[in-house]
Amino acid sequence: MNKIDKELANSIRFLSIDAVEKANSGHPGMPMGMADVATILFKNFMKFNPEDPGWINRDRFVLSAGHGSMLLYSLLYLTGYKTISLNDIKNFRQLNSICAGHPEYVKNSGIETTTGPLGQGIANAVGFAIAEEILKKQLGKKIINHKTYVLAGDGCLMEGISHEALSLAGHLKLKNLILLFDNNSISIDGPTSLATSDNFKKRFNSYGWDFIEIDGHNQKQIYNALKKVQKSKVPSVISCKTTIGYGSPNKSGKETAHGSPLGKDEIDLVRKKLKWNYKPFEIPNHIIQEWRRIGKNNSRNYKGKKIKSYTKKLFSNIIKQEKKNYIKSNEAIATRKSSQIILNVLTKKIPKIIGGSADLSGSNNTKTINHKIIRPGNFDGNYIHYGVREHAMCGIMNGIALHSNLIPYGGTFLIFSDYCKPSIRLSALMKQRVIYVMSHDSIGLGEDGPTHQPVEQLSNLRSIPNLVVFRPADTVETFECWELALSLKNSPSVIALSRQKINPVRKKYEPENKCASGAYEILRTGQNIQLTILATGSEVDLAVEVSHKLAIQNIYSKVISVPSLEIFNLQSENYKKKIMKETKYKISIEAGSTDVWKQFIGENGICFGVDEFGKSAPGKDVFRSFNLYKDYIVERTVKMFK
Repeated sequence: MNKIDKELANSIRFLSIDAVEKANSGHPGMPMGMADVATILFKNFMKFNPEDPGWINRDRFVLSAGHGSMLLYSLLYLTGYKTISLNDIKNFRQLNSICAGHPEYVKNSGIETTTGPLGQGIANAVGFAIAEEILKKQLGKKIINHKTYVLAGDGCLMEGISHEALSLAGHLKLKNLILLFDNNSISIDGPTSLATSDNFKKRFNSYGWDFIEIDGHNQKQIYNALKKVQKSKVPSVISCKTTIGYGSPNKSGKETAHGSPLGKDEIDLVRKKLKWNYKPFEIPNHIIQEWRRIGKNNSRNYKGKKIKSYTKKLFSNIIKQEKKNYIKSNEAIATRKSSQIILNVLTKKIPKIIGGSADLSGSNNTKTINHKIIRPGNFDGNYIHYGVREHAMCGIMNGIALHSNLIPYGGTFLIFSDYCKPSIRLSALMKQRVIYVMSHDSIGLGEDGPTHQPVEQLSNLRSIPNLVVFRPADTVETFECWELALSLKNSPSVIALSRQKINPVRKKYEPENKCASGAYEILRTGQNIQLTILATGSEVDLAVEVSHKLAIQNIYSKVISVPSLEIFNLQSENYKKKIMKETKYKISIEAGSTDVWKQFIGENGICFGVDEFGKSAPGKDVFRSFNLYKDYIVERTVKMFK
């Protein structure tokens, strides 16, 4: 490696070493090992503009091996991003520092995504690459023509999500995707041979990827490999054989360089070996100037351009019209079908909505007559067949949302939200508008049995900060929940939908989006009431039946539909008091875990729900076996008043 490139790489190494040492926490080994590769990439190939980090046509650099976050922070500081200062680096892993222990997404900062769980960054990168191809078709390759680079380590490739994402990327022939594999053969427990003996070349070739092996410390090999993959017709991986903790006399090539500081004595030895005669955090002026020149030079093709976003008014107008259309029939249909009805219109009028399903399109009803399928090498479409890959689907959707103004939604069964949980959590952490369409939302799905019947899933999802969970009661509520999900620019959402048909509970046209309150009164059997009945989804219709039968016994009540507890909790205290505090007695009805409802009904109330696994039988029989039927609920409620 020539002298200047060696110094550029060493500046990354020592910023990383010094930051980890000062914090007394972190992973110095990966930045030390991949500094040469990162230097050649950013110097000669990356297209970016530190003055406009949000440039739509920039190349994306995703650090999937997020424990090596100091590699990314060093690159951003050195190339001139205003978001990362030297003081930020000195405050690595400290409270409120942008330089967190693992990269945390900050819009327009140069940090493209949050990568804590290994493998997630690979799935995000596939999403970035898909989004780039879609926008290239929509806007033209003069406006959109960039690459996505993802740096992944041995741990990323061990995680199952990597298999799912890499397989789909190869199938779709994502030629704009380049994976840099930090092949250092070390994990926290020791050499990777303790746990894996994969043949990476055969693995990637089987996915349909090009595979190149290089010495990750050889400048010429790094440059030639990166140059070659620029014109690849399929996704490419460059396996960079590196030494973790490169330059450390006693810790290089060992797990001791992975997850803890090197220590002062060892750092002194590294400085001596790499001939770095500078104090901690000191970067000589000529190196800083060269890095800043690289930052300016790599923005030479910069053209600032904004792309169209969509307003809440547009969504609202579409929903109002479709409510009018549906009210004419008031047909009893499953809410998964209701969702498809509104998607028929939304996907026709809003091309930035990108749908998909994890091999359940016909069950989730996520695919419409207006969808065009995205196929290998052909991205003139708006629907992705993800295959049986829930893990990857959700991570990929995060990448699509992060890339630009595309709005991804993807479907699976609610029970499989457990497979999706890490990605859903990251959607919420990053405040991304990702919509998870999850059908078969209760024991009402019936014969498939307890393996497919969600019980605790709604409670689990409701516990995730900044995730909005919708469970609509009928077609009108489903339309309204879609409007709200599309309008939530800083939150992901789950729309939980029924398999079974549901009678309409909203039978008159009302222009107002009542679901926007999170909970609202849907029925009142008397002016002076003694009971509040809370219900969601398919159980709202049951709650209405219960309310009417109680009225015959002179127990008057109101039924509150609760399509979203998260949105309800955002309402004013006066509104919440009006909904929840009018009566001493309350009951809740939801075909799932009762945990979340206990906070509302109090000691005097009853939660009707399911706190054990389901059963295999027709849906109505399963409901009855768990005492979720009108006569039982009425009988128990009457006793409550006695």
